[in-house]
Amino acid sequence: MSAISLRNLSIAYGRLNAVKQIDLDVAAGEWLTLVGPNGAGKSSVLRAIARLTQFTGDITIGGDHVGALRGVELARRVAMVPQAPHMPVGMAVSHYVMLGRGPHLGYLGREGRRDMTVVAAILDRLALQAFAGRTLDQLSGGERQRAAIGRALAQEAPVLLVDEPTSSLDVARQQDVLELIDEIRQARGLTVVAAMHDLTLAGQYADRLALLVEGEVVMAGPPREVLTEATISAQYGAQVRIIEHDGDSRAVVPIRRRSRA
Repeated sequence: MSAISLRNLSIAYGRLNAVKQIDLDVAAGEWLTLVGPNGAGKSSVLRAIARLTQFTGDITIGGDHVGALRGVELARRVAMVPQAPHMPVGMAVSHYVMLGRGPHLGYLGREGRRDMTVVAAILDRLALQAFAGRTLDQLSGGERQRAAIGRALAQEAPVLLVDEPTSSLDVARQQDVLELIDEIRQARGLTVVAAMHDLTLAGQYADRLALLVEGEVVMAGPPREVLTEATISAQYGAQVRIIEHDGDSRAVVPIRRRSRA
C-alpha cells in the first residue's frame, strides 16, 4: 500500500486552477520531490496533503482519506515544514520544538516525561541542544531551519512534507539540511515529499521527481529520466547542460544564451 495516494487532485483559488487532476502515489519510505517552474502548483499539493487548503479529488494517507481524519489524527500522520514557518518572537527553541508534541499530549495538554525525552533527543540530533534556551529570533537562518524541522519531527509522524527546505540558505547549510532530512528518513523510515526549485539538489536527494507545469504532472520518474536537457528546455524554457557525476548523480548547469559582446 502506498503511504500517500493522490487521485484526480485539483486545487483552485477563485478562477485560478492551480492544480489540475493530479494522480500520484508515494511509497512508504520514499523521497518524492515536486519540481517545476514558479507557480506550477508544488506548494499547493503539499498544503492539500496536510489539509491546509481546499481541494477536490481524493487524498489518502496509509489508505485513509484525509478528509475523514480528525485533526489530531492527521497531525499524528503528517508533519509539514512550510517555506516560511511562523516563529513566535521571544519563544525559546526548546518550547518551539515542544509544540510539535501537541498531537500526543493528553486532555490537559501537559507534556510528560516521554514528550520531554523526545524533544531532548531531537535537539541533540539536530545539534540544537546548546540553543535550547535561546529565543528563535536569536538564531541564524540555518539554525531556524533546523528548529522548524525539529518541531515537525517532534510530531513523530510517518510522513514529512517540506516546502523549499533550502531557501535562503548558503550552499553548506543547504547540504546540511538535506543530509539531515535524508539521514532521519532512513533511520525512521519516513516518507518525504518535498517541493524544491534547485534541480541539482532535488535530483541528488530524491528517489523520484514529479515535474509539474501549470498545475499538471507532465513527467514523473527517477532523476536521471526527468533531468534531461531536452525536458528542462521544453518545460522551463531554459538552456542548460547536464553534468553526470558518480553514475546516478547529475548537476543541472544553466548556460548563457549569448556570450558577452
